[in-house]
Amino acid sequence: MNVLTDNFSVYGEGFLGTVELTFFASLLALALGFVMASFRVAPVGSLRVIGTVWVTVLRNTPLTLLFFAVLLGLPRFGLVLPFNVFAVLALGCYTSAFICEALRSGINTVPRGQGEAARSLGMTFSQTLSNVVLPQAFRTVIPPIGSTLIALAKNSAIAGAFSVTELLGTYKTLGELGYDVIWTFVWIAVGYLIITLAISAIFNVLERKWGVPR
Repeated sequence: MNVLTDNFSVYGEGFLGTVELTFFASLLALALGFVMASFRVAPVGSLRVIGTVWVTVLRNTPLTLLFFAVLLGLPRFGLVLPFNVFAVLALGCYTSAFICEALRSGINTVPRGQGEAARSLGMTFSQTLSNVVLPQAFRTVIPPIGSTLIALAKNSAIAGAFSVTELLGTYKTLGELGYDVIWTFVWIAVGYLIITLAISAIFNVLERKWGVPR
């Protein structure tokens, strides 16, 4: 216990850093995922191409490589931001591709006739998607979206290699202070467990309230 009690502030700072990264990257991933899922099912061919390219590139790019591209590449084009903002961009964009595909799979479960009925009533594509299709699709995609955001929380550990304050990076500080590496990682694992269980609990509540009964 002394590894934790003697260094509670170090663990606390790393824990809050991971929570912050997870929270803001999740918001970005959900927003971009919704937009790209809309593009993927849009009647406009150019939008479908944009959505397909976005998903294909990001799903097939290693996250570490994406971190290098964002944190080291964007400043070369004059975009200079704090490293934690770059980390949110990398995590959010990467995860948005998986959110997009989860939403698209949910959209595909909605009977085609409902969309056709909405259009026959004079609804536009955006109105049909937001008022008819997505509310039903959301009920079926709560579990996969929850799993994707849990993966995002664990993926945030990569940010520590790029000078971003997060939970896994605390092992460097504690290692330099001479603490036992095994117990250092045990408490890091506990921190990640708390975060992932919290996300899981939130989505369990959402699933009980809005999910499709099985």
